[in-house]
Amino acid sequence: MATPPATAPAPEGTLRLPGVLSTEQLHRSAHYLARSQEEDGAIPWFPGGHTDVWDHVECAMALTVTGLSVPEHGEAARRAYLWLERTRHPEGGWPAKFRQGVPVTELREANHAAYPAVGLFHHLLVTGDTGFAERTWPVVESGLEFVLGLRGEHGEILWARSEDGSPGDHALLTVCASVHHALRCGVALGARLGRDRPEWSAAADRLATLINEREDLFSDRSRFSMDWFYPVLGGAVRGAAAKERIGERWDTFVMPGLGVRCVSDQPWVTAAESSELVLTLAAVGDVEGGVRVMRDVQHLRDPDDGVYWTGYQFAEQVRWPVERSTWTSAAVILAVDALTGTTPGSRVFLHTWDEEPAVR
Repeated sequence: MATPPATAPAPEGTLRLPGVLSTEQLHRSAHYLARSQEEDGAIPWFPGGHTDVWDHVECAMALTVTGLSVPEHGEAARRAYLWLERTRHPEGGWPAKFRQGVPVTELREANHAAYPAVGLFHHLLVTGDTGFAERTWPVVESGLEFVLGLRGEHGEILWARSEDGSPGDHALLTVCASVHHALRCGVALGARLGRDRPEWSAAADRLATLINEREDLFSDRSRFSMDWFYPVLGGAVRGAAAKERIGERWDTFVMPGLGVRCVSDQPWVTAAESSELVLTLAAVGDVEGGVRVMRDVQHLRDPDDGVYWTGYQFAEQVRWPVERSTWTSAAVILAVDALTGTTPGSRVFLHTWDEEPAVR
């Protein structure tokens, strides 16, 4: 069954987390994303900053969620997805970084290329707009085919294709967990459009096996909290194994009252990692724990306009870096949606899209 909502039922599309965040506060956070969007549809890290596809899609998903009640946010999300159409590399994937619409590198990362599948499946679940899904299907297809071209000897996904066209020399656990999620979403989206992709299912199955049984194949990034929870967030590790994995390093990364460390050996918590852990906890049914982490990280919310600072260095007691990243506010919005089950898009992160929705 789908994870039950944490709160009392609210009118459809009314996003809120009682006692933590109101609808108006979440809409203000989303408005920062729309306000930061460039004329061509790109959503940079912050106004005037660079854009990468993964974080751009994260922002588009958050705008889709609030777009149910704020139409201009929904339109901003559509513009963001259409930007992906226009900026694809002719040989697949996307340049890793853009500035004001111009690619500044030919490096193309696997997780960037895969993530539009998650975003566009999310968009279909929230809006029901099959016409838009049909139009943007080539974005999903080309992105995932590019990713499959980076498979290594065992079926792992090498992290990128370099500027000279050669594949990367290693695979990353977080990247492969995110790609696993994207492949599952691509398969589900394709099924709804009458485009079966059994080879994507097989590739996802193989990644799940490697993530569960051959973690030694991946470069050691165990000091990063993402390597701790992404195998669960990406849906590769499920059930009792998922809960066990989260319990194993909880005390290493979770700082009560502050949020989640980005890396284990630095006194630094971030709102994005905290929100992604909340998504993970929602996926394993620990709504209470997710609400607690979401409450803890509210010290990074700017009370003036509802925008989230990226992180906090708690040894020096300063916000660091001194930036308010769009994707951080986006992750908060998506985490609240997953905790509450407010929109059908939450099922993308709960991995319950083939189940009946929970009764609200």
